[in-house]
Amino acid sequence: IQSSHTFAALSPGICLLVGNYKRAVKRFDDGHRLCNDLMGCLQERAKIEKAYGDQLTGWSKRWRQLIEKGPQYGSVERAWLAVMTEADKVSELHQEVKNGLVNEDVEKVKNWQKEAYHKQMIGGFKEAKEADEGFKKAQKPWAKKLKEMEAAKKTYHLACKEEKMAATREANGKTEASVTQDQQKKLHEKTDKCKHDTQKAKEKYEKSLDELSKCTPQYMESMETVFDQCQQHEVKRLTFLKEALLDIKRHLNLTENQSYATVYRELERTILGANTQEDLKWFSNNHGPEMHMNWPAFEEYNPDAASAPIKKKKPDGAPPTPSTDHVAPPGDRSSVSSYEKNQAYSTEWSDDEQPAGNSGNENGGNGNSFEDDSSVGKPQATGVRVRALYDYEGQEQDELTFKAGDELTKTEDEDDQGWCRGRLDTGKEGLYPANYVEPI
Repeated sequence: IQSSHTFAALSPGICLLVGNYKRAVKRFDDGHRLCNDLMGCLQERAKIEKAYGDQLTGWSKRWRQLIEKGPQYGSVERAWLAVMTEADKVSELHQEVKNGLVNEDVEKVKNWQKEAYHKQMIGGFKEAKEADEGFKKAQKPWAKKLKEMEAAKKTYHLACKEEKMAATREANGKTEASVTQDQQKKLHEKTDKCKHDTQKAKEKYEKSLDELSKCTPQYMESMETVFDQCQQHEVKRLTFLKEALLDIKRHLNLTENQSYATVYRELERTILGANTQEDLKWFSNNHGPEMHMNWPAFEEYNPDAASAPIKKKKPDGAPPTPSTDHVAPPGDRSSVSSYEKNQAYSTEWSDDEQPAGNSGNENGGNGNSFEDDSSVGKPQATGVRVRALYDYEGQEQDELTFKAGDELTKTEDEDDQGWCRGRLDTGKEGLYPANYVEPI
C-alpha cells in the first residue's frame, strides 16, 4: 500500500497511464479540422458582406432614379442624393471586406494549414503518427513492468483468499467431532502452506511494484518529452490563430478605415450645404412670379392658322416628328436630375390662368403630376404598357419626361391632337406624344 501511494505521488497531471495519451495525439486532427472550420466561417461571412453590398447598391440605384425623377429640386435634392452616394461607397467598402476575408485571411489559413499538417498516403497526419509512436515507445518499458506488477498483484490476492479459506476450514474442523485427528492435521498443514504461498506472492508483488516505481521517473521524463513536442506544435497553432483573428478584425472593423470616415464627412458636408433660400429663389425664377412670362400679344389674322385645329404647343426645339437623333446611345441610361429637368419647364408660371392657345393641357393647365386627374370627355384606356421609342423631355408641368427604352403605362388613348396620357413607374402622370411610344 505504501509503495502504491509513492507511485501515485510520482504521477504528474499528464497522460501517463497506458493509452491515455490519445487525447494529446487527437489534437493534431482537431487542429487541422479547426482550420477548415475557420475558413468555412470566413467564407460564410464574406457571402454576407457581398450580399449586403449588393443590397446597398440595388437600393441606391432604385432610389436615385426615383429622386431624380421626383419633384425635389436644388440643394436639398443633392443632399438627398448624397445618401445614395454614401450607400454606393459603403457598398464598395463591404466588397473590400469580402475580398480581404477571401483573398487574404482564408488563403493565409489555408497556406498555414498546408505547412503545419502533412497528410499521409495511408490516412492521418505525419505529426499525429510521430506523436503516437513517441508515446508508445516511451511507454513500452514501463508498460511491461506494469503488466508484471498487475500479474503479481493478482497472484498475491488469490493467495490471500486461499489462506483465509484454509484458516476457516481448520477452525471449523476443531469444533466438529466428526473430523479426525489426521484430518485436522492435514487442514493445519494446508493452512501453513497457504500462509507460505501468500508470503511468497507478497514478496514478489512488492518486488515488481518496487521495480515499476524505480523506472517511473525515466518513464515520466520520456513521456513529458513527447508531450512537450506536442505542446510546441499547439503553441504554433494557437499563436497563428490569434494573429489570424487580429487580421480578420482589421478587415471587419470599418471604423479604422479612413475611407469609411471620409464617406460620412462628405455626406455631412453635402447635407449642411443645402440652402433653403437659394432653392426657393431658383423655384421662383423658374416656376414663380419672377419667371419669364409669355403674355398674350396681338396677332394678325392668318387664314391658314384659323382653319387649322387648335393643337397643343410642342416643346421648344423639339422636332415635329420623332427623330432617331434623340435616341439615347447604347449604355447611356443615366437619369437627368429633377433639378435639371425643372429648369426646362414651360415659361408659363400660372397654370390656372392661361389662354386656351397657350394651355399646358386639355383641362386648362390644371394638371398635377402627383394627383390623379379625371379628365371629362376623354376616351379612357384600360391601362396599356408601352415602350418609348425616343427620348422626350417634358417642358410643361403636365408632361412626362422619359428616355428611349423606358416603359410606362398609357392610361388614356390618343386624342385628336396626337397626345396620350400615361403614368411612369414612379407614379407620375402626364401627357406625352403618342408617336413617341409603341405598345409592348
